[in-house]
Amino acid sequence: MKQLNVKLFADGAEKAGMLEMYKNPMIAGFTTNPTLMKKAGIINYKEFARDILSVIKDRPISFEVFSDDFAIMEKQALEIASWGPNVNVKIPITNTKAQSSFPLIDALAKEGVKLNVTAMMTIEQVKHVLPALGKGPGGYVSVFAGRIADAGIDPVPIMAETVRILKEYPHIELIWASPRELFNIIQADEIGCHIITATNDILKKLPTIGKDLTEFSLDTVKMFYNDARVAEFDI
Repeated sequence: MKQLNVKLFADGAEKAGMLEMYKNPMIAGFTTNPTLMKKAGIINYKEFARDILSVIKDRPISFEVFSDDFAIMEKQALEIASWGPNVNVKIPITNTKAQSSFPLIDALAKEGVKLNVTAMMTIEQVKHVLPALGKGPGGYVSVFAGRIADAGIDPVPIMAETVRILKEYPHIELIWASPRELFNIIQADEIGCHIITATNDILKKLPTIGKDLTEFSLDTVKMFYNDARVAEFDI
C-alpha cells in the first residue's frame, strides 16, 4: 500500500466501531458529531463520551457542542474540554441563525481550550476564524470537502489554499471532512492536508490502495459469480 503522510481519523459514534478502529495503529484520532450520535442511538451524550474516553486516552478525539446559544455553548465547551487532555471541542462556524462563532472561539482559545472549528466550506470562513483560533493551544479547522463536492464544486483548490494559509499557523491543522470515497484520501495526501476523517466503511478499504487493476477486475467478476450462485439464480 502507498505510504501516506496525511493522518487518518475515524469518524463515527458507534462504540464497537470506534474501538475496532482504535486497534488499528494507522488511525491517529477520532471525530464525532451530534448527527452521528443520533444515528447510533446515543441517548446520554456525556455518558457515551466518558465511556469512550475511558478507553481512548492517547489519541485526539473531538466532541461537539450542541446548543444554539453562545453562552450555553461556552458552558458545554468547558465541560467537554474537562473530560480529558486528548479532547478537542467542536464549535460550528456559526449558529443556526448564521451568527458568527468568532467571539466564542476567541474566548475559548484564550481559556486554553483545544478546538475543532467545524462545518466550514469556504476559504473566507477559514480566514475569518484563524485570528481567534490562533490564540489557542492548537486545534483544527474542519472543511467539509465532501459537501463542497456535493454542491458540484471541486473541493481540491479550496483545500489546497487552506493548507497554504495554515503555514502561518503551524499549531493548527486542516481536517478534510466528509469524504465520499477512498480516493479522497489520496487527494488529501497529495495536497499536503494534515488530516482526513472518514467513516469506517471508507477506512476499511485502505488495503485496496495500489491494488493491481487487472487483479481487482478479476476479483469483481468472482464476486458477481459467487453471489449469483449463493442466490441460486435461474433463468
